[in-house]
Amino acid sequence: MIPFLAMVMLMTSNLQAGQVPSLPTCPSKPNCVSSQATDKHHIEPIKIAVNDRLSFDKLRKLLAQRTDTKLISSDDTTIRVEFRTPLGFVDDGMFVLDSANGLIHIRSAARLGYWDLGKNRSRIEEIRQSFEEVRR
Repeated sequence: MIPFLAMVMLMTSNLQAGQVPSLPTCPSKPNCVSSQATDKHHIEPIKIAVNDRLSFDKLRKLLAQRTDTKLISSDDTTIRVEFRTPLGFVDDGMFVLDSANGLIHIRSAARLGYWDLGKNRSRIEEIRQSFEEVRR
């Protein structure tokens, strides 16, 4: 099994300028959400305002302020984080700026286990709500 970060680096290494990288596909387990999924794993992407770079910076700052979140890497188009649950489980999160469509695509998945009791979905919805509040 390829570690998550290595898989993402492989997927983004051959991108042309302006291309949005594809998020890693969710496994068949119910412990993953992705805005690029077309099945039960689907979650809506974050819609951004006029200034996409400013919106992406606001998201980066919002994530940095969360006590359950550790920033792993960040550039102009991608933010990678680790989310820690109160029980010590680690989930991998990825946010990708899609300027052309005014979106930030999202993927959040548990590293271990089968069921996450909806934690990845509820966490992303919480982040979306916080982002919307910051935007106002």
